[in-house]
Amino acid sequence: MAQTRVIDPREDLDGLGKQVLNQLKKVQNPDISLPVRTLTNIFFDENTKLIALGDKVSHRTYLNVAHTRKFMQTLMVAAECKKLLNQKQHTTTSIRDLYYILKRTLPGTEENTFEEQEESDPLIEDIEAAMNTLRENLHLHAEQKGSLVGPLFLREPKFNTEADCSKLGSSGYGIPSICEPDTVELISSDADFVLVVEKDAVWNRLNEDRFWKKHKCLVITGKGQPDRGTRRMINRLHKELKLPIYVATDADAWGYYIYSVIKQGSINLSFVSDRLGTPEAKFVGLTTQDVIKFNIPKNVTIKLNEGDKKRIQELMNYMWFKPKEWQHELKNMLQVGYKLELESLSNKDIRFITEKYLPEKISKKDFLP
Repeated sequence: MAQTRVIDPREDLDGLGKQVLNQLKKVQNPDISLPVRTLTNIFFDENTKLIALGDKVSHRTYLNVAHTRKFMQTLMVAAECKKLLNQKQHTTTSIRDLYYILKRTLPGTEENTFEEQEESDPLIEDIEAAMNTLRENLHLHAEQKGSLVGPLFLREPKFNTEADCSKLGSSGYGIPSICEPDTVELISSDADFVLVVEKDAVWNRLNEDRFWKKHKCLVITGKGQPDRGTRRMINRLHKELKLPIYVATDADAWGYYIYSVIKQGSINLSFVSDRLGTPEAKFVGLTTQDVIKFNIPKNVTIKLNEGDKKRIQELMNYMWFKPKEWQHELKNMLQVGYKLELESLSNKDIRFITEKYLPEKISKKDFLP
């Protein structure tokens, strides 16, 4: 799988502009070639154990009425990225700001260049994939989402600040959207592993109970589907500090997919799987099989709906869910007909998850691959 470059993408942005200009000079239909970022053009790389992008490309042309608006929008995003990169200082802006910067009404019409941010965000990813670069290299960042707590010392060179993540109180360390080595330096940690939990509420319980101190670990949450900054932090903690990664999500198809995104990368961002995926991650819970193992009351389970069942079937067909352990769990979920949330463990005791469930599963290495 090709490694994503981290060099200055200005030359490639210039090349895109010159390509379109030359096509116009030759009275040709302007054409932009872009990698196809859908399930039809991804594959599971058995060597890297990551989701990888295939070779299929699509063409976005100006004179195709179905493409004209998106063609214009793509060039607007590319031009603004180039403008941002030309700033004298290392100026960054949010993807939300970019949307508003580019939103305007076309002269002589009532039509706007962009109506919703959902139009501009995928175009940023198109440019990343086409130029084999990263959003961070385009000086763009998203909303900060993840939190971290535990024995980790780090430094943020841009602000000349250092932090001991074991001394940041109830909120922990807010993982920045841009989490590259030049923005966040990982200095040292004496943790034995990293525990990633799906829910912010569960992270708060683990922090309040000082789970990270008792078990000498780092605890991270992405507050649902983790953002790119959080996934990059997880990737770096494993690669740079050699820390094992354990993931705990709800026992449902959506939680299991969150785990797979942390482990193998995502379909939509398959072009950066090498930086966002951590193939060595292990799943530590929750599963439907734990209901019997830990005597969890059936009344805290949630009946599967048709959407759940459909999603489970989809997961069973993904190559990265083909290991027999995962097939067994997914089949068991369909058979028992229910799912359950991590918070349901509180029915046994408010600290059951910190004092019994997680310690026992981690000590016994009761993981799914």
